[in-house]
Amino acid sequence: MSDTPPRPLPRHPGVLRRMTTRGREEEHRTATPLELFFDLCFVVAVAQAGRQLVHALAEGHPGHGIQGYAMVFFAVWWAWMNFTWFSSAYDTDDVLYRVVTLVQIAGVLVLAAGIPRAFDAGDYRAVWFGYLVMRLAMVSQWLRAAFSARGAERRTALRYALGVFLCQVGWLGLLFLPAHAKAWLFLGMAVCEMAVPVWAEHGQPTGWHPHHIAERYGLFTIIVLGETVSAATVAVQSAVDEHRGLGTLLPIAAGGLLIIFAAYWIYFAVPIHLRLISNQQAFLWGYGHYLVFGSAAAIGAGIEVAIEEATGKAHIATFPASACVTEAAALFMLTVWLIHSRHQKRGPVQQSVLPVSAALVLACTFAGRLAVLAAGCVAAVTVVVGVTLTARRNAADRRETASGRETASGS
Repeated sequence: MSDTPPRPLPRHPGVLRRMTTRGREEEHRTATPLELFFDLCFVVAVAQAGRQLVHALAEGHPGHGIQGYAMVFFAVWWAWMNFTWFSSAYDTDDVLYRVVTLVQIAGVLVLAAGIPRAFDAGDYRAVWFGYLVMRLAMVSQWLRAAFSARGAERRTALRYALGVFLCQVGWLGLLFLPAHAKAWLFLGMAVCEMAVPVWAEHGQPTGWHPHHIAERYGLFTIIVLGETVSAATVAVQSAVDEHRGLGTLLPIAAGGLLIIFAAYWIYFAVPIHLRLISNQQAFLWGYGHYLVFGSAAAIGAGIEVAIEEATGKAHIATFPASACVTEAAALFMLTVWLIHSRHQKRGPVQQSVLPVSAALVLACTFAGRLAVLAAGCVAAVTVVVGVTLTARRNAADRRETASGRETASGS
């Protein structure tokens, strides 16, 4: 007989399990295939929002485009947030859980289909209905969690269910209020939505997992940046096919690629899960990703606008077209520094790298047709400087540790 222990059988989802909290100390907690599929489907809506932003900016309507993009992107991002934090705490991976998650995916696809009408005609019916499907599915998940829980944990789950439901009722104003009032409704409802987790978790936090949450946010950042690369590539290909102006487009394509590569490097330069030790820290970090994700997607939209302007298809000048890229890139850098990387930096030099780089990227707007390429070069230099400073800090730490050991052994 062999002493080798038997290999565990593959895990198959049961039809129905008791929905209990996963716990923050669980080992080997990673993203599941269902969560990755969920993210990929949500990026469809992100791509639709970016496409409509491109059209609005290229037509010279930045106010309308940015407002519409902010509203639609919030709906997509917040629905993704709701599921991400819930799944980190209560993922049972049984059949019912999977089916309800797939219903949420269907809802975001309906929302994505309604984005063009929301932008062009202010018609939010499809967007609202898609959101309704997602939010009712989320309410059912929280009610299921409440049914399996007791005491304070049950109260937290019921608060979530009630808060999500009431907020969805509040969004009905998008269907009935006049156009000029919808922006104010959005601001009020966004505050209410973000207040629900703070209220629900008061007294009894859910068991979200720090490493799992950090991984989920990182994966969604990668997917959004990938969509940005895809959108920019299609724009370059279309422009080359129609105008064959490769010399004009190459600086924009090269600069845009450098910005996207630098965005990836900057975001993943530091581990963040060790800092997510309380709800206050995690909420500020999680909410701040509205700007991280939104600006990452907007970089791709800005590159498309810059390409359309360079080929004569946009109804705006070079300066505002360049600003579409540089402002989005600078916002990404500054937000990542503010909520993410500054906690791992030591000393004024390291702390100042990203804020200074964001200012320099904005200054590149004045570089005319070379603005995107100049911004890409600044982003690349930012990465080089950051890597160099980190390497020097690590070398100094090793020398200090070695010196301490020598002193201890000598004494």
